[in-house]
Formats: sequence, structure tokens, C-alpha cells
Amino acid sequence: MYSNLLYRIMLTKEKVQAFLKEIEVDDLVQNFQVMGNDVYIDMTAHSPAMHEKKKLEAAMKQAFASEFGEEIILKLKIASPEPTEIQQSQIKGKQIKGIQNIIAIASGKGGVGKSTVAANLAVTLANMGFKVGVLDADIYGPSIPTMFDTADAKPISVEIDGKNLMKPVENYGVKMLSIGYFSGANQAVVWRGPMASKALNQMIRDAAWGELDFLLIDLPPGTGDIHLSIIQEVPVTGAVIVSTPQHIALADVRKGIAMFQMESINIPVLGLIENMSYFTPAELPDNKYYIFGNQGAQYLAEDLGIPVLGEIPLIQSIREAGDVGRPAVLQEGSKIQEIYIKTAQNMIESLVERNKLLPPTEAVKITTMAGCSSKK
Repeated sequence: MYSNLLYRIMLTKEKVQAFLKEIEVDDLVQNFQVMGNDVYIDMTAHSPAMHEKKKLEAAMKQAFASEFGEEIILKLKIASPEPTEIQQSQIKGKQIKGIQNIIAIASGKGGVGKSTVAANLAVTLANMGFKVGVLDADIYGPSIPTMFDTADAKPISVEIDGKNLMKPVENYGVKMLSIGYFSGANQAVVWRGPMASKALNQMIRDAAWGELDFLLIDLPPGTGDIHLSIIQEVPVTGAVIVSTPQHIALADVRKGIAMFQMESINIPVLGLIENMSYFTPAELPDNKYYIFGNQGAQYLAEDLGIPVLGEIPLIQSIREAGDVGRPAVLQEGSKIQEIYIKTAQNMIESLVERNKLLPPTEAVKITTMAGCSSKK
């Protein structure tokens, strides 16, 4: 113990420099100083993504504590890297006037309850006092009209500043647009990708959303045309990923997260929501049965350096509430309402941190010309 204390007292700049080289981060460090037990380090992260910065900070603090002891106070200043040539050549899209944060609700595969999560999250945010909108971007399987009991509603046309715009349908304090409002309940949408993308862009740009704190975009499963259209058309602030705990779902979630983290897209992932996390029967509300596996999302989130925003149980009333168009979070004083409030709070905390550390996301141009130079 005495020798360790003596070693820490004798901490020198040379020892710190040797350790930085040993843990292979010396190329990221621009400047460092040792003042007594305080070590000041200025460094640059590999990526501007929030989770990368947090992962680097946690790893540095753990490494220094292990090497030099808990008495050493590491004071880090982690800067974002300079934009790459790809990022500098991105074509920037237009902000949507009046909308503060655009959140993509995504999943790697279908059947994980993403739309149910999006609907309940939207109503929870509205009940917390925020101005909320939902864009149902699942062109081929729109479910938001059913979940909000607005299947028979039709958006009306309003004139604003001399331009005719669609007025979103509203219920439970949430504004909504969906292709389901324009096609019949029994009518299949069989458009090709470009037509679907055009319809989606019209619902984004030709709508009278007004002032919104949050616009949640309920994306279809996977990583396809619609996802690229969204990130080309609007500056998505961040993405929330929904998954179930089993391995097959999480394997696809990795691909979905990888899409948002691509260098040419670079949309921060705010966190992961584990849906159907466990089964709780109504007659045994304190019991938890892990039907689809236990803590799968937690292990994945830890591996990828992103937070788990919430664990939503598999409860019969959630399904029943969705079927009748009254989201389960409207059940006052219920366990599910409490869980969604905590999940929404976690998402907001992650979003506030993201907005503090990173500049606003801008819409980007996605190209298939990988490896080719653009024409001058």
C-alpha cells in the first residue's frame, strides 16, 4: 500500500506519456499536463458520435484508475474530429420550420412492436407537456391510424402563407400523418420505391405540423429505400432502436444501428428500447417470466456503447389497448404508464446530452458511387 502511494506521489509526465502509448491512445492526445494528482488531457475522439465519446471517456478513466490508483483525478476534454472528405461533400437538406427534434423510431426486423412503442412514447411525451407529432413512414403497413383510433379520419387542406398544406389528424394530443389516411382499409399499397419515397416526402414537407418539440418517425423494419429517403429529406436528430431480447432480433438490430452509424449517415443512436422484455400476467403483477430471453438488449447496448432507455413488459392490456386505438399509457396509475414515463425521461436525457455534445444533424445525400470521385 505504501509503495503504491509513493508511486502515485511520484507521478510524472513521462510516466503518463508512456502509459498513453501503452494503451495506444497517444495518437489521439493533443496535449496533457500533470499537476500533483490531477492529470489534464485534451484528446480527439475517433468519431463525433456521442456514444463513441462516452465509451472513450469511460475506458480512459478505468485505465488510469487501474494503473495509477483512485487518488489520481483524470480531467478529460474530448473534442470531435475534423469532418472527413465524405462529410464535407454531403449535400445539406432543409430544416423543417417549427420542429425542434426529429426522432427516428427504428428496428432491425418486423414483429418487435416498434409501432406500439412509437405510439405509447408519443402519447407519453404529449402527457408530459410536449408538443408531439408522429409520421407513419411504414408505407406498406401503416398501423398508426388504428393505434390512435383515427382509421376513418382524413387530413384536411389548410392554406398557410398562400400555400395549401395538409393538416395532420390529431388525437390524444398527438398530431399524425400516415399513408393509411389516404388509402382504404382494404386497399394494398403496391408502389415502387420512388413513388413511396415521393409520398413520404410530401407528408413531411407539405404538412402544417406547426410548432413541435418532437416529431417521431415510425420507420418500417429493416434498412431500405424509406430509411434512406428519410435521412436524405430531413435532419434526423437521433434514432431510437426497438428490439425484443432474443438473439435473432438482436442480430438484425446490430445492422440497423450500423446503418445510422455509417460515416455518410452519422445519426446519433439515442438508445435501445427492449420491448416484450418479460411477461407479467395480470393476476400476478409482480412476477416476471423471460419468454424471449433475459437481458439480451442490455448485453448488446453495453457492447455497442449505447444506453438502454427502457424495458417494456409483455402485458395483455398493451395489445388490447393498441387494438382499440387507445394507447396503454392512457391507463392512469398503471405500471405500463410508469414504465413509459421513465423510458421517455431516459430518451430526453440522452437527447439533451446529444444536443449538448454534437452539432445539429443535417440531411445528407446518399450515393451508390462508393469509391468513386464526384465530378468537379
